[in-house]
Amino acid sequence: MRVIITAGGTGGHIYPALAIVDKIKSVEPDSEFIYIGTHNRMEKDIVPARGIKYEALEIYGLSTSLKLMGRNIKNVFLINKAYKRCVKIMKEFKPDVVIGVGGYVTFPVIKAAHKCGVKTFIHEQNSIPGKANKMLLKYVDLVGVSFKDSMKYFEGHNVVMTGNPCGENAIKIDKISKEKYGMSKDKKAILMFNGSLGSATMNQKLVEFLHSIGEEDYEVLYITGKNSYNDFKDIEFPKNVFVEPYIDNLSGLMKDMDLIVSRAGASSLAEITALRIPSILIPSPYVANNHQYYNALSISEAEAGIMIQESELNKESLKGAVDLILTNEYKVKTMKENLKSISVDNSQTIIYEELKKLISK
Repeated sequence: MRVIITAGGTGGHIYPALAIVDKIKSVEPDSEFIYIGTHNRMEKDIVPARGIKYEALEIYGLSTSLKLMGRNIKNVFLINKAYKRCVKIMKEFKPDVVIGVGGYVTFPVIKAAHKCGVKTFIHEQNSIPGKANKMLLKYVDLVGVSFKDSMKYFEGHNVVMTGNPCGENAIKIDKISKEKYGMSKDKKAILMFNGSLGSATMNQKLVEFLHSIGEEDYEVLYITGKNSYNDFKDIEFPKNVFVEPYIDNLSGLMKDMDLIVSRAGASSLAEITALRIPSILIPSPYVANNHQYYNALSISEAEAGIMIQESELNKESLKGAVDLILTNEYKVKTMKENLKSISVDNSQTIIYEELKKLISK
């Protein structure tokens, strides 16, 4: 299979794209790929390190701020330039399919594929579709979604429920023991995190909670994020609190945890759901379209987790939710059953099979 794949800006777009690449490679090892991303975001380092041919576009997201209208005018020129370059790439590489997995960089790529008559597939990770995916609908042959709630936004288009391919990766990864980080084998364990870089707002609110649990018979491993670790490393917490700046292969460690407390990013939710781990979700209010709130709402409405909005987060609300889960075996059992009912454990396989059908048409 000859594939052009595009995604950019955040790990929530990049890692599902790489999971799709890995799946295609595993079934068709002779497949060829070009990954098209931005020239200045994290994909420019992550993707080439995996040995995937990388094409960088100079392109920026459009803003509604009047202060940035000058940049928007420049960006219209850059988008058109990127589109023309993508048309050239399409004609030279002759892909069987072009896949967009989110981020503004996908717009000129998918539009160029449509212009060249190449089959196109886009994947939406969040419950609420992103701006780029909404703009691309008239250019795509097939849409894959991670949440059933999302399907209503794509009515009138060819849409399939695929789940998020990061969930299938989480199932495959080896378990990492919590004892590696100093935790007890016999006590219940909570893993708390809020992204690879961390969140100053979350960190500030959670310090009070961490100080308050010294008498509790459970342990907490808190991942601060690399940017925030210096603010935490010299704080003297109770002996049942453990602090780390960052952990690779986090889903492997999730497998040895009783409860997750985190933001509600799409990839994290895919992993939590696939691994059937009860969670307390604190959606970030600082993201586009408030999509983390709707991600978390999908989980909480299915009674598969608990949502606490950041405005309501404090020591008491978090402690109450933790106690509700860790002291109630029936609640845990119900959450795990509900997670199983909403999980798509073979997302990569579904996407691969849908791509094969799309190409064969």
